[in-house]
Amino acid sequence: MNNALNTFQRRFVSEVKTANEMERKLRFMESEIGKDGIHTQKLESLPMAPNSREILELEAHLEKTEGELKEVSQSSIALKSNYVELTELKHVLEKTQGLFAEQEGTSSFTETKALIGDEQGAANTSRARLSFVAGVIPRERVPGFEKMLWRISRGNVFLRQADIEEALEDPKTGNEIQKNVFVAFFQGDQLKSRVKKVCSGFRASIYQCPNTTEERLEMVKGVRTRLADLSMVLNQTKDLKHRLLTEIASKHQGWIVQVRKMKAIYHTLNMFNLDVTNKCFIGECWVPKRDLQQVKDTLANKSETSGSSIPSFLNVVDTSEVPPTFHRTNKFTNAFQVVIDAYGMASYRELNPALYSTVTFPFLFGVMFGDCGHGLIVTLFAAWMVIYEKKLSQSRGGEIWNIFFGGRYLILLMGIFSIYTGLIYNDVFSKSFNIFGSSWKNPYNESTLLSNGELSLDPAFEESYTQYPYPFGFDPVWQLAPDNKIIFQNSFKMKLSIIIGVVHMLFGVCLSVGNHVYYKKKINIILQFIPQILFLALLFLYMVVLMVLKWVLFSASNSLKWGTRCAPSVLITFINMMMFKPMEYDEKNCYPTIYPYQEEVQLGLVVVALLCIPFLLLGKPLYILFKRSSSKKHLLTNGEIQQDNGVELNDIENNAGRRQSRTEEPADPHEEGAFSDIFILQAIHTIEYILSTISHTASYLRLWALSLAHGQLSEVLWNMVLRRGFILFPGFIGCIAIYVIFAIWAVFTLAILVLMEGLSAFLHTLRLHWVEFMSKFYIGEGYAYQPFSFKAILDDEDKKDDD
Repeated sequence: MNNALNTFQRRFVSEVKTANEMERKLRFMESEIGKDGIHTQKLESLPMAPNSREILELEAHLEKTEGELKEVSQSSIALKSNYVELTELKHVLEKTQGLFAEQEGTSSFTETKALIGDEQGAANTSRARLSFVAGVIPRERVPGFEKMLWRISRGNVFLRQADIEEALEDPKTGNEIQKNVFVAFFQGDQLKSRVKKVCSGFRASIYQCPNTTEERLEMVKGVRTRLADLSMVLNQTKDLKHRLLTEIASKHQGWIVQVRKMKAIYHTLNMFNLDVTNKCFIGECWVPKRDLQQVKDTLANKSETSGSSIPSFLNVVDTSEVPPTFHRTNKFTNAFQVVIDAYGMASYRELNPALYSTVTFPFLFGVMFGDCGHGLIVTLFAAWMVIYEKKLSQSRGGEIWNIFFGGRYLILLMGIFSIYTGLIYNDVFSKSFNIFGSSWKNPYNESTLLSNGELSLDPAFEESYTQYPYPFGFDPVWQLAPDNKIIFQNSFKMKLSIIIGVVHMLFGVCLSVGNHVYYKKKINIILQFIPQILFLALLFLYMVVLMVLKWVLFSASNSLKWGTRCAPSVLITFINMMMFKPMEYDEKNCYPTIYPYQEEVQLGLVVVALLCIPFLLLGKPLYILFKRSSSKKHLLTNGEIQQDNGVELNDIENNAGRRQSRTEEPADPHEEGAFSDIFILQAIHTIEYILSTISHTASYLRLWALSLAHGQLSEVLWNMVLRRGFILFPGFIGCIAIYVIFAIWAVFTLAILVLMEGLSAFLHTLRLHWVEFMSKFYIGEGYAYQPFSFKAILDDEDKKDDD
């Protein structure tokens, strides 16, 4: 409402700055709480947003608490620094005493003591006196420190060092640091200056160390006494800081929520505008119609409780702006809606594909992932997330875990549908169930079986086949037919993929009628929907009908009456139909037709389908041209239009369009512009739809391809790993080896067949919905409704904190 103002000119800038400063204080407190290892208490319920008086009280309290915490922290850091310095001095005195004592009793040590000024030998020596520097240096810097001393002195510095066994604590960060005590012997003041500069560069701490043993021992006693006193004071300071941080930790989460809510409120109020009296704020917002009365009641109640003299109210105003899109979801439908929104947010009141995807998405996934065993693994994993969703929702995992947990109900349905299609395929880890008993029988005697490696069973005779199919799914006997099992399954799955694809696309085209009716563009039903549905149904739905007729009319038992043991090819029939070729007997003498007058029917279907193309291409442009010419004639014959009033025809059309846009859907961009542009755009859509019906139908063959790949990988993994484990390791060794082999098989099954194949099937299902299904009716050019929500704001802030 106040776009003319920059950020710093708005009404509540100071309040937002105050909230930022309070957030800074809370972050400082949080860092101190983390350093002390105190856990903050989680909130059972979120506190309300503070009012003006509570904000002032909270600000003062945070200011006071921060001051106390800083004072205690600074005192603690100062005490720790003194403690560390005294500890390092104690180690320097003790270690140097040990370094000097290593050579005690030797002539070289006596000479060295005299050279460094020991009181027992200093008076009797005439040599130049040696000096030394003692201190502490981080252990990782010792090699570089030693090399640098050797270079600056050309080998005239004698360095001795010793490790400090206990780790020292950094007063500022609290991290442990490993250090060494060193003593550097040298001669001359100039070299002494160089040594001290090197110590400073390597961040080594230098301490005064007496020359005599008695002075060092006396100094150690004094340091130990000071350390004991300082340790007592430091413990008291730690206790005081711990109590203060514990009290802060109990209220920290509540303070954060209150400050973030306050900041969100003032940030939103900055978008409001003052009225002419400068007494109340005016803002515009989108509200779902279902929640309109609830918002009004809330405003009225809060006005009464706040004691405001001017009540808050909400009025509905007319606007020409396109509203945002809002889909109400729950924990079950949210994952499906996220999948659809990833393609594009629906336009306002556009048909939402997520409702239908709750069934079609897991079903198409199951067609590609059909295996009872693998589907059971997916189902159990999803069921675990669903059953313990309250507990798991409170845990913070990585990005991948959040994706899995957010789609737990989608994964659950995918697993259930995979079990269902696995029962149809009769496939459990590449093996089959024999629940109802096979419909095939063995007509051969024992000698024939033993003398022949491969035998065939003819389904035309009751001695081999009962003439009744397996009650549900594939007959388990196909597991014993390694040569033609894949041929039989490919034929079934390929036809099934085409049937599912055509039905899915027809359903998508039919859904476009809902959009045409709601947007009051019923002419699109005649000019777009009817030719589209006719073209798709007369060609590809007819192909599906041929498949079903072939299954019903042709079988091994009744094929003999046709005079041959083969049936007409649906693919060849469809190709001949599209190329207007006559239907003839092939080289196998197969009967060319499935039903009487088939050639005449197919000719009529193709002719009608081809006529749909020019109707789809020219229908809408000619209708728009006729509509425009009729509108101009009506305006030119209207007596209210006079040339002398200065109103042009274009102005009248524009005003009429604006009036219409307030009451109806905004004008279709495909109906605007020059006629040539409209015709070109319609030609593009027509070519795209005609070609896509062919490519999209072929695209559904991925259902067959993924199912074939999944089944073959499962069979290969069983035969190459688990089956060989039973064969290669017989006896007692096999009982032990099978555990290892089963673990290997299980790992490969989870990694390859469940995770990788599951991800592949998911992506292919996603493509079938986005491209083949939704392109028939869904545009997705809207923008999402983003309401003011404390929960959404707090969740976003928590994600930022985690990052």
